[in-house]
Amino acid sequence: MRSSSTRRRRWSLTRYFAFVSVLAMAALGCALVWVTSTVMREQAINDGTAAAESVMAYAVAPLPASAFTEGQLTPEQNQAVKDATAPFGDKVVDLRLWSTVGVLLYSKAGAETGFPDTDRNNAVLQNGVPDARVIVDVRESEEGDAPSEQRQVLDVYVPVLMSNTSGAAPAGAVPGSGEPIGTAEVMLDHTASAAALRSAIGTVALVVSGGLVALWLLLFRTVFTTSKRLQATALENARLALLDSLTGLPNRRLLTERMTKTVAEAQRDGARLGMVLLDIDRFKDINDSLGHDHGDELLEQVADRLRKALRDEDVVARLGGDEFAILLTDVRSVADAEHLARRVRELFGPPFKLGEMSLHVETSVGVSCLPDHADDASSLMRTADVAMYAAKHHRTGVATYSPEEDHSSPARLVLLGDLHRALDPEPGVARELELHYQPKVDLDTGRIVGLEALMRWRHPERGLLLPTVFIPLAEQSGIIHRLTRYALTSAVEQLAAWIAEGRSTPIAVNLSAHDVTSGKVVDVIEELLAEHDVPAALLEVEITETALVADPSRVVPVLERLAALGVKVAIDDFGIGNTSIAQLRDLPVQELKIDRLFVTDLGDGGRESAHVVVQAMVDLAHSFGLRVVAEGVEDQITAATLRRLGVDQAQGFLYSRAVPPDEVTALAMLPQPRRTTTRTPRRQKSG
Repeated sequence: MRSSSTRRRRWSLTRYFAFVSVLAMAALGCALVWVTSTVMREQAINDGTAAAESVMAYAVAPLPASAFTEGQLTPEQNQAVKDATAPFGDKVVDLRLWSTVGVLLYSKAGAETGFPDTDRNNAVLQNGVPDARVIVDVRESEEGDAPSEQRQVLDVYVPVLMSNTSGAAPAGAVPGSGEPIGTAEVMLDHTASAAALRSAIGTVALVVSGGLVALWLLLFRTVFTTSKRLQATALENARLALLDSLTGLPNRRLLTERMTKTVAEAQRDGARLGMVLLDIDRFKDINDSLGHDHGDELLEQVADRLRKALRDEDVVARLGGDEFAILLTDVRSVADAEHLARRVRELFGPPFKLGEMSLHVETSVGVSCLPDHADDASSLMRTADVAMYAAKHHRTGVATYSPEEDHSSPARLVLLGDLHRALDPEPGVARELELHYQPKVDLDTGRIVGLEALMRWRHPERGLLLPTVFIPLAEQSGIIHRLTRYALTSAVEQLAAWIAEGRSTPIAVNLSAHDVTSGKVVDVIEELLAEHDVPAALLEVEITETALVADPSRVVPVLERLAALGVKVAIDDFGIGNTSIAQLRDLPVQELKIDRLFVTDLGDGGRESAHVVVQAMVDLAHSFGLRVVAEGVEDQITAATLRRLGVDQAQGFLYSRAVPPDEVTALAMLPQPRRTTTRTPRRQKSG
């Protein structure tokens, strides 16, 4: 259908070009013939004018100049003019000599009286330039019944100058003057010249027409051939523009076109579509180590496996680099799409043969479905891309789209904008971000010995939001530093307020992994403590063990500066970050917080192995002179077990949820923290 339409369009364009080019050639030919005939006519008149000037010169040569002023010729002068012009014969149809006042002096035809063309005669006398015009002369046939004959006559008025005549000048005339003293009207037979001119013009028209026709045929053939070649090239380029040059698979552009059409059909029919995106793990390393030739060969083999393994109705495309896409045109559920994605990943199980080398390749595959995860073609591709990078990040091989992994979803972007607004509240507007405080309880005395500050966001539309909703968003967007400063400022201001009331209970603030890799957070803490006159011992900071393990070379100097400032440091979520004993021994920290994962297993019916692990953590921490805090304590059995294992402090729902500052006093009177003496004395760290 498309090629037939293309042929019809090409044939219409060809006919249009032929029609326009014929008109153009015809116009060009007419213009050439008109210009040529005009030039030839002017040349013929110029030649006739020159002949008329010669006739005039012969005619007036025997006459004196005074004859023109006197207005008459003697019989002898009349005969002299006739004899002088006799050699011109019948070429001269008539010769008339006129004086300056229009008196007829001589007529070859024998006319005795007459009048010149006054306007022409005066113009010639005034400017001294001949005036030639072609007129039609009708001659009566000598036989009465014969029709009259017409011939063309060139009628030329030629000025007669004194220098053309002989004899004495008339009275008052200046000898040698170029002033006309009369005119000669010379009528020449122009019939033969006109016939020759017509013949020449006809020949020119024929030659021009023939030449232009030949030129048109040549040009049309050239243009037609070139047009066909260009159209063929354009069609080939259009085809290649929709295919990947290396693998021959559809490229991103063709996939987008197919997706747009398929999505519209699926939405109309209520069908489900699946999108699978995959890329080759560490493909850059393959290119760098084996060379781009082997990398290209690998991509060709990947494309071949995908093409052969999938259904005919599915669309396999290469998006660029090592990234491929598969549009599943008919899937019954998200689970089916994920199952197909796992089958696709299994295609990479057998090794790829690159020359004599066998290469095992791993891939990361992302899956999304319409309408489950997207509502148009663009969002379907985007959500599959998010899922693919989630699979790569978590090393799961295959991942289905999850909003929690989507850092650029519209809802998250809106929430991020709201978070920016909450961090910079307008004057007079209530703060949306606030700190709640969860107590840390001494397991020996049951008294509150500290508080952990936990941020809450009172969103005007979504209600109270917990940190798990917006803290990851702040970390991913880069505004975590502002959020940390906000939390530190609020905590120090609260400490200053309690100090003014005669209370002093330490507050612990969580620091993000992004915060503890830069010394700026220490500068912020030092500035706040000095501004509000709060002792450094009342402020504690908590960092996760995973943040410590990720980049110890940058984190440890920050911890050392905090310790030098007098701010206590706790390692949060201890037990899941694989901190070595050597690292723990040398770290400038004062507290370990056992992750709730281990604490949960200590409850009623808990596993014995959990007791062993917690006991080992406690013994290790105490051997380094560190205080141990357990998180997530929710029942008395767990609390008793922790106390028996030697844990120093605990926090959790058993004691209290995180509460606003004005409710903290309802939990206790915020007594001064005291050191318990029921424990085995711990070894103090040197320095």
